[in-house]
Amino acid sequence: MSLDRKTTALKQLQGHMWRAAFKAGHVKAEFFEDVVPAVRKWREAGMKVYIYSSGSVEAQKLLFGHSTEGDILELVDGHFDTNIGHKVESESYRKIANSIGCSTNNILFLTDVTLEASAAEEADVHVAVVVRPGNAGLTDDEKTYYSLITSFSELYLPSST
Repeated sequence: MSLDRKTTALKQLQGHMWRAAFKAGHVKAEFFEDVVPAVRKWREAGMKVYIYSSGSVEAQKLLFGHSTEGDILELVDGHFDTNIGHKVESESYRKIANSIGCSTNNILFLTDVTLEASAAEEADVHVAVVVRPGNAGLTDDEKTYYSLITSFSELYLPSST
């Protein structure tokens, strides 16, 4: 865990540990201030929102169910973790698209990890790299190549209706 390995077993253990803390009210998830309003807007426009994280599905549900914004699980249509595949493997994105009944080119994947962005693009998924305080720095080539955003409010997404 101290090496921040993204193995499924460690992430599941993390999820079990978090469960006790979240359910006892000792911990609440915080989101950047632009996230929840943007997701609400996308949902109102008829878009689906899915979470794909190296954190277990259980941990994801704890975060979204016990946040400083309250229980916001209703904003998420589904959750995926490394059980579907690793985030740096393009096949994982194809599996997610198949699972939700959507073509990969109708998906926008937001990430702060360029290896994940590359894998998603290889699967014909649209990508935006999110630049936030504390994220790993990007090379000049990555800054030029990828669409970069610093806030979800920068995204213009057409309505799905």
